[in-house]
Amino acid sequence: MFPSVNEQMDLIRYGAVEIIPEDELVKKIEKCIKTNTPLRIKLGADPTRPDLHLGHAVVLHKLRHFQDLGHVAVLIIGDFTGMIGDPTGRSKTREPLTLEKAAENGRSYLEQATIVLKKENLEVRHNSEWLGRMTFRDVIELSAKYTVAQLLERDDFSKRYHSGIPISVHELLYPLAQAQDSVAIKSDVELGGTDQKFNLLVGREIQRMNGMEPQCILTMPILEGTDGVEKMSKSYDNYIALTEDPNNMFGKVMSIPDELILRYYQYALFSDLEEIQKIKLGLENGTIHPRNCKVELGKRIVAKYHNSDEADKAFEYFEKVIKNKEIPDDIQDYFLDSPITELMIQDILVSSNLCPSKKEAKRIIEQGGVYVDSVKIDDPFQKIHISEPKIFKVGKRKFLRIAHKKYN
Repeated sequence: MFPSVNEQMDLIRYGAVEIIPEDELVKKIEKCIKTNTPLRIKLGADPTRPDLHLGHAVVLHKLRHFQDLGHVAVLIIGDFTGMIGDPTGRSKTREPLTLEKAAENGRSYLEQATIVLKKENLEVRHNSEWLGRMTFRDVIELSAKYTVAQLLERDDFSKRYHSGIPISVHELLYPLAQAQDSVAIKSDVELGGTDQKFNLLVGREIQRMNGMEPQCILTMPILEGTDGVEKMSKSYDNYIALTEDPNNMFGKVMSIPDELILRYYQYALFSDLEEIQKIKLGLENGTIHPRNCKVELGKRIVAKYHNSDEADKAFEYFEKVIKNKEIPDDIQDYFLDSPITELMIQDILVSSNLCPSKKEAKRIIEQGGVYVDSVKIDDPFQKIHISEPKIFKVGKRKFLRIAHKKYN
């Protein structure tokens, strides 16, 4: 049994930017109720990086809404399209991804996606299943169903074309490959961010040209990152990963600009509209302090992706270490395995994994983000004598007690 059409549409509309066309979706839902057949709701994800963040969770939550209504969620891991690289929003050609790396990242995506999605009513597919089997003749026949003029209507392609910036032929094939996914899995509805609207519409057209009833599309907003300016992205280092350490997750939520509080309540938590209106009114009339509001937001996000105990601990850690600048009690130990006890600070940070590279270590040091025993280090070439354990602090949240192996 499915909820009524009105009940379903109320939940489906919540948070959505566009439903195209909405009247077709209503008819699909009416048919599904009449025939007792669930709709197939498609969400594709190219595993270009190994981790998902709260920005990805916006569309994952909408997919979960459809699951809660009794429909089938079809999560497509774009291991094949990941080798092309979605050109959406790109001012230049992306670096290609190997099929092996895409497959590795895809396994990670699935584990993280099921933090939000139910395993029931979930179908997971890899588009290499059908795209990898296409012959060159198949590609030509697919390409013949869409024109270059239609592809150049896409904003990022158009800008690059008129600016004389190269567009590789394989990039033009990307929207068609994504559309072929919709044909292969017979999707009724496809979800995506607002930046995916063009690709989703191509899916409708290619389904129609294959004699299928075209999918409806639903777009969700792009969530800004912790900087409050750019979209959440690992490239901009403004992301909150779904598997983020609870302390880091809470601290990052506390760092967002006050202007994003309501958007995070709506799209990171999917709080109901009544609660959001209450918070909005409280912030406007001064009965709710923004900091207290962010504390509650941070706790609830950590509880959602970890648990309530971790949320309370993360708050306590933040108050002690970040707000009051105290040293945490549970600092991990690291023992340097080196023939000498005096090493350059950059080497220590990289060896201990406090920084991923010397370049990043140098950047953080020069920005004043590295302390050794509470003393700021401003010279990336300074040598530190590890004659006894020293407490290293990198940024606001990374602490490590480092000693030489011979002192272990």
